[in-house]
Amino acid sequence: MTTAAAAVVAAAVVVATKLNQVSAAGFGSNPDPAVFVSEFMKEEPIEVEGRVHTVLPGTMFRVELDNKHLVLATICGKMRKRFVRLTTGDRVKMEMSPYDLNKARITWRLK
Repeated sequence: MTTAAAAVVAAAVVVATKLNQVSAAGFGSNPDPAVFVSEFMKEEPIEVEGRVHTVLPGTMFRVELDNKHLVLATICGKMRKRFVRLTTGDRVKMEMSPYDLNKARITWRLK
């Protein structure tokens, strides 16, 4: 058996094991979507507010949080689509990943 075939077999075993776990959790015999969804949910983003400190090239911004911490932020897709402009001093609402607290996505421009 070649290494590529062995990798395919290993992937099939992983998928079968995951399906058996889902079936044992009650999704196969007793359909409960809450059990299925909670098993594969992502981490929730952290919502914070801050003030645009510096405008950088490429729709990137240096944003100062209320606790004086500086993060690198970019505009979310809907703000790009709607051509929302941000300047220095604007208050913004952002989402941050719990895994990387130095980067954020700007989701809303506040008054």
